[in-house]
Amino acid sequence: MNEKYNVYLISDSTGETLDRIFLSLQSQFKSFEYEKKEFFFVRTQQQVDKIVEESLKIRNPIVLYTVVETKLAKYLSKKCEGANIPCFGVLGNLILAFSKLLNQKAIHKPSAQHVLDEDYYKRIEAIQFTMSHDDGKKTEDLFKSDVILLGVSRTSKTPTSFYLANRGYKTTNIPLVPNQPIPETLTSNNFKCCIIGLFADPERLVDIRRNRVALMQENRSSNYTDIKSIKKEVEDSKNLFKKNNWPTIDVTRRSVEETAASIIKIIEIKKSK
Repeated sequence: MNEKYNVYLISDSTGETLDRIFLSLQSQFKSFEYEKKEFFFVRTQQQVDKIVEESLKIRNPIVLYTVVETKLAKYLSKKCEGANIPCFGVLGNLILAFSKLLNQKAIHKPSAQHVLDEDYYKRIEAIQFTMSHDDGKKTEDLFKSDVILLGVSRTSKTPTSFYLANRGYKTTNIPLVPNQPIPETLTSNNFKCCIIGLFADPERLVDIRRNRVALMQENRSSNYTDIKSIKKEVEDSKNLFKKNNWPTIDVTRRSVEETAASIIKIIEIKKSK
């Protein structure tokens, strides 16, 4: 039986960066059993003392941290070393290396990435736009979109849209429903927006749709979970994408993040033409 570890994630900001890095790290180890505890906005030595004292009461503690203020980062590292607790600074060496490369001193300011600048307001605008254009709403101003996603039900259109919105892309998603036409604007020769088709394996869609109906107790047509009907839906969607020469992405085995990364690449390629 594998040892179980208690992972302490300590951040002087929101902890978002550290959490994502840890997710990438733990995914590389199949037999890594752990419990995670997060500490946000840690900016004083008193806070550090309290966390280290707590970690001494548990088995197999590990500390990972993103603390950019040099003095506090050194204090945390020294406290963990004295308590014989494995401790890893995620950003320290990288900031130091960049400082040497750029020949300038880092500001070492917590939450420096969370500023109310132009990019921030761009993301907020994109999120608001995407919320009001979810699931085929407000199709009269599709031309304002940075990207439009099309796909049959349960092809991850909505979560992918909101992930893209958080990256600053105004995203519209439109469901492909049997016997319902798509907006004529999309097939116009003058329409310049980036349109991308999403599809998935029919067998996978059957499972997802059945789980959705059971969980939400939805009243759906029997065709919604019928494999023959779903196969036709998927085939028709692929034909539509091919007819209009729209790029496509198979989302069957992709996470939302992976799908979004592919979409961003397509958008950038289209912009460069």
